[in-house]
Amino acid sequence: MSARTEALLRALNLTERNLGTCSGPEWLQTSGEWIPSYDPATGEVIAYVQSADIASYDATVAAAQAAFATWRNVPAPKRGEMIRDLGNLLREYKEPLGELVALEMGKIRPEGLGEVQEMIDICDFAVGLSRQLYGLTMHSERPQHRMYEQWHPLGPIGIISAFNFPVAVWSWNAAIAAVCGDTNVWKPSELVPLTAVAVQHLANRVMAAHGVTGVFTLAVGNGAVIGQRMSEDTRLPLISFTGSTRTGRKVAQTVAGRFGKSILELGGNNAIIVTANADLDMTVRAVLFGAVGTAGQRCTTTRRLIVHESVVEALCQRLVKAYASVPIGNPLDAGTLVGPLATTAAVTSMMAALERAQAGGGQVLVGGKARPDIGANFVEPTIVRMPKQIDVVCEETFAPILYIMSYSTIDQAIAMHNDVAQGLSSAIFTDSMREAELFLSHGGSDCGIANVNIGTSGAEIGGAFGGEKETGGGRESGSDAWRAYMRRQTNTINWGNSLPLAQGIQFGD
Repeated sequence: MSARTEALLRALNLTERNLGTCSGPEWLQTSGEWIPSYDPATGEVIAYVQSADIASYDATVAAAQAAFATWRNVPAPKRGEMIRDLGNLLREYKEPLGELVALEMGKIRPEGLGEVQEMIDICDFAVGLSRQLYGLTMHSERPQHRMYEQWHPLGPIGIISAFNFPVAVWSWNAAIAAVCGDTNVWKPSELVPLTAVAVQHLANRVMAAHGVTGVFTLAVGNGAVIGQRMSEDTRLPLISFTGSTRTGRKVAQTVAGRFGKSILELGGNNAIIVTANADLDMTVRAVLFGAVGTAGQRCTTTRRLIVHESVVEALCQRLVKAYASVPIGNPLDAGTLVGPLATTAAVTSMMAALERAQAGGGQVLVGGKARPDIGANFVEPTIVRMPKQIDVVCEETFAPILYIMSYSTIDQAIAMHNDVAQGLSSAIFTDSMREAELFLSHGGSDCGIANVNIGTSGAEIGGAFGGEKETGGGRESGSDAWRAYMRRQTNTINWGNSLPLAQGIQFGD
């Protein structure tokens, strides 16, 4: 272990062996296996985290359940004060936590720091939200009656997060749920357990300062065991799952089978339409960040480029030049723009996708190779020019592959854009108001996110995040996404002396 890694672990109260089950604030010894946390850039083990077993998982959920009985009665603005303090503590630890994200996940250091900033931002949002959990008032058809709705906390929330955003997605759920009066049970990805343990240490400090327990809890473990148990657990009225469409479908079916609720943030196959009226300088910058950032391992990664036939050659030339100059290497090194894929299996998957694309007539314009000279998990960001949108293009390969197709009419471009199973993020680059408005209309993009002259990645926390079709339909983060963490109750009060019935019904004398 390098001196820098040792210092990083000390700064975050981590050791070479860390317990991974916490009922907030008690850390539980379990019979679970020790999960190695790997540095995907080198393949070296950073540290170990002990996973939960069923007994310790049940104890953790019981602690969250017990805490809910008290936490839900704390006034929402007071709940917001604890989240404000969590945000402030994250500010204090932004650098070491962001570097740990980069070390364990493989995204470059600026993106790791940006992910922690996203946590800070959602805490700020949640603090304001704690005074804005609004309901509506309605006029009753009956005299001397008052109708209104109010929102109540749901209970302990199950959060199952993915490896590509080890901490931000947890905060989207946990900060909002906490101000809504819910407690949280978190199962992080087995690929990034160490960052979850670090965040739990910080959450424990904040809870202790406010004299509460069990609002934030942790259960590191295998998805097939702990994740499945969470999906089946009737004590968790809501499961927020971020991951693959394949696993998300199983989670949705299991949770629905017990009449629970789910928030699903699943696959993306995001496209940018580039029209003849596009600013190509802006387009190149947006595509480079969207397609290459996080080594193509974002759900919002730009994977398809649908370009007007009059500008496709010029844009391809610009992108090839830009791709050829992208520095690949250790994500913690200054100047690196592309780090490793998370696993060697991801490298294999990328190479298989490229073989299929080329068999279908695709031409690799740049990249297309693994880089074992740098490390086992490194690849070259790749552009493939496709004659048409074949099956492999319509699938999500979690790697830096950008497929480029051309079109002749805007209607053809939108049809091609929508002709995939996923519906997360989308964008159009154009200086034409009509083209932009068409893309944003009901006949345009079918995605949950649609941008004009902005790429597919980099969503702000103020808007609700999520997508349609096989992306799952969930919404997290901003806007009114908070409603998913609460239950709506309609109330009618009769303040008169008679009992009129609705719809003018007469019953008896």
